[in-house]
Amino acid sequence: MTNDLPDGYEISTDPERLDPGLIHRWLSQDAYWALGRAREKQDTAIANSLNFGVYDLASDAQVGYARIVTDRSTFAWLCDVYMAREVRGKGLGTALVGAVRDELAAYGLRRIMLATADAHAVYAKVGFAPLAAPEKWMALGEQ
Repeated sequence: MTNDLPDGYEISTDPERLDPGLIHRWLSQDAYWALGRAREKQDTAIANSLNFGVYDLASDAQVGYARIVTDRSTFAWLCDVYMAREVRGKGLGTALVGAVRDELAAYGLRRIMLATADAHAVYAKVGFAPLAAPEKWMALGEQ
């Protein structure tokens, strides 16, 4: 997967390459939507999702993450998108979300959803748009 990825980085869906401790630290300590998330919850989420990692080729260190909850038939939820602070602003987030979109295209999904409070421009670059009819959508639980 390349998807306009800056030189020196790679995106992979190989679960063996993920650093679950690092992902948990990023999300539970620095991501407004997951602050305080328990490690066990994060590990379960990783185990039951399609995961994408972004890696620095020079060091093989993980520098980004995204998680997809999907039935691989009709629907997907993009969540837990995170880029390490030291690599933000390089286009890696946009490349990651583009790679997710491209990977999911093979399933012929009807809809890919996400929620964001502050990264609308990143997602818009790869085709996401606000809900056309938000009055049709409902949620149970935390909003």
